[in-house]
Amino acid sequence: MKASLKCLIVAFVWLAAMPAAAQMPYIEEARALGAISGQGLACGASKYDTFEMLARAILLTKSPSDKLQTDAIYAYSEEKANVYISKEMDGFYGCAEINRRFDNQDIFKAVLYADGTIKMPDGQILTPRQPYDARMIYKNNKDREAAQAIYNGAQGTITKVNVKDETIARMNGALPEPAVKQFGRRN
Repeated sequence: MKASLKCLIVAFVWLAAMPAAAQMPYIEEARALGAISGQGLACGASKYDTFEMLARAILLTKSPSDKLQTDAIYAYSEEKANVYISKEMDGFYGCAEINRRFDNQDIFKAVLYADGTIKMPDGQILTPRQPYDARMIYKNNKDREAAQAIYNGAQGTITKVNVKDETIARMNGALPEPAVKQFGRRN
């Protein structure tokens, strides 16, 4: 009886661990794609936009669930930002070599179809859980250049501001002063 109980417990633990083990490669792949994307972004690789589109399509297509997809996108973005900052801090050292390697990756041989299906360079076909319009994954609308200019100190333009705080509205004269003032600690 004890032996069968132990086997049953081991089986449950093993079955519970299988999904966790299956999730790891997807998140790790997202991190790897983010690191490559961060280098391409930092060094201004000529095929960066195409890479970004294909990386996002791979993340969407391979996701086993919405929760994991959200986690993977976060991991991708976090790794991309970390690598970008790291490359910026080292003075963009080695960007010529990085760009050469970046532009010669096998990922650019992948074929992305309109429904989100991807044919990888090795012939593997990845089909998304739910078909989506792959044309909407990435559009280059000069956000990268605008963000870099603002980061470098240029004045950004704000087209619309939604005021949700009454204090700002009162300062602008849109709301009257409250009858009872709140007292706070003075510095």
